[in-house]
Amino acid sequence: MSAPTVPTPRTPAAEVLVLQHTIEDTPAYLGHWLDRAGVRWDVFCAEAGDPYPSSVAGYRALAVLGGEWGANDDRPSLRQAEALIREADALGIPVIGHCLGGQLMARAFGGRVERLPQPEIGWLPMQVSDLSQAREWLGDIRDVLVYQWHYDSFTGLPPGAQVLARSAACAHQAFAIGPHLAMQFHVEITPAKIDTWLAHPGTVYPAAVAAGLSTVESPEIMRQSTQQHQAGSQALADHIYQCWRSRWR
Repeated sequence: MSAPTVPTPRTPAAEVLVLQHTIEDTPAYLGHWLDRAGVRWDVFCAEAGDPYPSSVAGYRALAVLGGEWGANDDRPSLRQAEALIREADALGIPVIGHCLGGQLMARAFGGRVERLPQPEIGWLPMQVSDLSQAREWLGDIRDVLVYQWHYDSFTGLPPGAQVLARSAACAHQAFAIGPHLAMQFHVEITPAKIDTWLAHPGTVYPAAVAAGLSTVESPEIMRQSTQQHQAGSQALADHIYQCWRSRWR
């Protein structure tokens, strides 16, 4: 008599879908937070050749990362990301967007993304509104330094969106719509991610540093600022991600 077949344990399905556009814009602190929380998650990187899933159904939450691409670029993966954002909204699945991810949320929900008069790059001050949604998502802070690296922003908000924060150079730093949060700043940032970006900064950043723009930190100042503000950024990320998680089905 043959021994009974022992079934192979099935790997549990992931709870969170993470869309990564470019190789250098990794989940970073978001990944650390998900792992620490014991959350199972899938990540697909478009630039690495991973096709995005055809549907977000079956996941409990969707996170969309940033990247050097423009939200208005003619790239199929960006349009697929927008389709997944809209599907998540229809299914009641909370979406959180980081920089380019927040811009894609704005487009997906009927807003507009445009180039700003000047970029924001480095640790820069952001003012949080006194709205109840702002306190819920961002905590009891009014002025905070956050990490920025962007040239565009969601200049036209989707219908029904509420602005939660602003800065001197960018009127829309975050908006909430339904159970979703779109951010222009990089709350997922880590020192390692900053080092990667500084090693391959492209052409716009060096020119902006040379021009002495007040909204752009030099590499030396940026690294000093990171030592001072990284802990506060991660505390803010912890609050934001926990608020996002509280909305998961």
